[in-house]
Amino acid sequence: MGEVVLVTGGSGRVATLIRPFLARPGREVRLLDLVPPPGEPLPGETSVTASITDLDAVREACAGASLVVHLGGHSAERPWAEIVQTDINGAYTVLEAARRAGVRRVLLASSAHVVGMLPVAEAGGDAVIPPRPDTFYGVSKATAEALGSLYADAYGMSVVSARIGTVTPVADSVRSLSTWLSPADAARLAEACLALDEPGHHIVWGISRNRRRWVSLAAGEAIGYRPRDDAERFAPDIPGACPPQPTPPGVRLGHDWGGPGREVGGRW
Repeated sequence: MGEVVLVTGGSGRVATLIRPFLARPGREVRLLDLVPPPGEPLPGETSVTASITDLDAVREACAGASLVVHLGGHSAERPWAEIVQTDINGAYTVLEAARRAGVRRVLLASSAHVVGMLPVAEAGGDAVIPPRPDTFYGVSKATAEALGSLYADAYGMSVVSARIGTVTPVADSVRSLSTWLSPADAARLAEACLALDEPGHHIVWGISRNRRRWVSLAAGEAIGYRPRDDAERFAPDIPGACPPQPTPPGVRLGHDWGGPGREVGGRW
């Protein structure tokens, strides 16, 4: 087997959606999670049963990898202690394991909850938005971004922190017409990360080429991420989506914010 892509959280919802798009002849897609992935393995897939907080196990899983795609961890708000143990310590462990194994490229799954308190009306420029987290979960993703910056600068790694949108098979709400990231485009983002040669840390938006998007694709395009899909094709099937309406004042980038420590419904 030639090229290896390691995916943490490999049995989770997002990984399950993008697995078919990551498959390539001669490529091993290595899925790491606490439980085996659902269904039969696709051609070229292998699995590793381990925790993202187990440094030795993750380092061993990183062996020979060209890219680590870090999707592991909680996908919504949790009490602070759980966030620290799994999301913050997990992000450190994955980056440190990749460094020790000689992996040069890492794609970190960040989230719009990093800037969830920002009004949508202020989000459209090309500049990277500084953190304004809306939850402990958002704080954990801001910390992961900071760790990614550290590892890129200190160890010459290429780290991409993707503020991921709504990863679903189809856009199914008015909001997701702006925030949707198709599984195919999520895989295209991983391919762009695989092609990076220069070290550095990049914060990009993980969304598709939605005509109703609230944020810029410029940072992603600068690293070779060129999404192709547009959620607009689902608009006729979404009540209230046609014709398009202006985003109401006061809408923020975060979704279902309940205050720090309160569980919220899913990710952006």
